[in-house]
Amino acid sequence: MNSTGNYGKLYLIPVGLGESSPDKVFPPLNSRIIESIDDFIVENEKSARRFIKQILPDKSQQNLRLNGLNKFTEPADIPGFLNAAKEGRNIGLLSEAGCPGVADPGAEVVKYAHRFNIQVVPLTGPSSILLAMMASGMNGQSFTFHGYLPIDKKDRKQEIKQLERISLEKNQAQIFIETPYRNTKFLEDLTQNLHPATRICVACDLTLETEFIKTATASEWKNIKADLHKRPAIFIIQKDI
Repeated sequence: MNSTGNYGKLYLIPVGLGESSPDKVFPPLNSRIIESIDDFIVENEKSARRFIKQILPDKSQQNLRLNGLNKFTEPADIPGFLNAAKEGRNIGLLSEAGCPGVADPGAEVVKYAHRFNIQVVPLTGPSSILLAMMASGMNGQSFTFHGYLPIDKKDRKQEIKQLERISLEKNQAQIFIETPYRNTKFLEDLTQNLHPATRICVACDLTLETEFIKTATASEWKNIKADLHKRPAIFIIQKDI
């Protein structure tokens, strides 16, 4: 896809999943691109500046122009975030963690970039969803990401059982996330409501020194002690035929 006229490009720049050395998870190309950009769309200005400084300690923070994209952003303001590209400057889109546009509000910016015929360039970096899927041993040919399940206990139970049925019928892995301080309770909900033989993968602190990845049946998880409290985690289930 080519940009219109002299439009700049929209670079989708992954951010680390925690405190780890950038050279372990990012190719050198990412640093070179960040070095060339001063216009960024970010979820949180403070953490975005910290990430840029971690990647490029000598890059001037004063020259950065940041647009905030979060729950407080007015939808009508989003198209204007791409004005810099229309003026010929490249823009960097940063997720708060992982890859922009995947379980991330940046997808709305990318939608407008395509509408305005601005070239979209995804860069290589860690995605907790794909890393967990790779390491789960479940069906990587067919899987669905659901985000958060309902908080209400009854609704959550019904959703877990329904998605377990779908997993069996379609031979499809089902992927979820949870607020980190609710991880332990969420795993308990899974083990209590799934068939004992249904497999559960828990993957937390991905790419970090404290990384933990384990796949076991719902029955086996009841005897596994794992400290998941306040650790970013991905949960995957699959009921086998």
